[in-house]
Amino acid sequence: MGVLCLPATAIGSFSVRQETRRLDRGVTERICAIHQPNFFPWLGYFDKIRQADVLVFLDAVANPKSSRGCWSNRVKIDIQGRPAWIRCPVRRKSGAQLIVDVRIDDNQPWREKLLRTLQLNYKRAPEYARIMPIITRLVEYPTDRLADFNINAIKTIAALLGLPCQFVRQSELVVSGSATSLLISITKNVGAGIYLAGGGAAGYQDDELFKVSNIGLKYQNFAAEPYGDVQRWLPGLSIVDFMMKEGAGDQAPESGA
Repeated sequence: MGVLCLPATAIGSFSVRQETRRLDRGVTERICAIHQPNFFPWLGYFDKIRQADVLVFLDAVANPKSSRGCWSNRVKIDIQGRPAWIRCPVRRKSGAQLIVDVRIDDNQPWREKLLRTLQLNYKRAPEYARIMPIITRLVEYPTDRLADFNINAIKTIAALLGLPCQFVRQSELVVSGSATSLLISITKNVGAGIYLAGGGAAGYQDDELFKVSNIGLKYQNFAAEPYGDVQRWLPGLSIVDFMMKEGAGDQAPESGA
């Protein structure tokens, strides 16, 4: 496949004509999505990239503290027909820590362990031979910064899936506010007139504040459809699962691109 192509309610097809229209948009039509840089995230994350003109990695906010980890350092894959967590260990520090400052704990042999887990559980997947070398390069990406690791993986996979999008880091912007006001500040800073909200935004987001700030609001409305062997499909898994079973672009971009 040359571009990412899924059922209409999943990610859907993306054409060069759509890309051209997006690049020609003015400020009022430019769509901004904002999300933490997650660890090999699920399909819904890449659908957000598909719908956006610019994705801002929210890396200058506090990393959620949990002894079990969070989406920035763990995700689920298919292990023997069941969803199970894979993790990137991080160095724990007392007090709040920004995502951009989180360090990977490479004193643990997690990279080798993760690659073995993927090999054992996906070696019979239809696209394993083509996708595994790509994932190997991403897992072996030489950095101890979690945000850098995740952003490299997301950008590389997005390019591989044929999703043209501008990527910006919050830590590189001069923005202010918190919660909805921060989202508005970021959207304006990157020259967008529309904010793309995820499915879970309704619980914490002040929609009226977008209106009074002259920022349009669009909801993502993502609904995944089964792929691969639909009888064995497991929802909510990492993009790695999709790629192993459905493939990706014809040419793999280099890690770090």
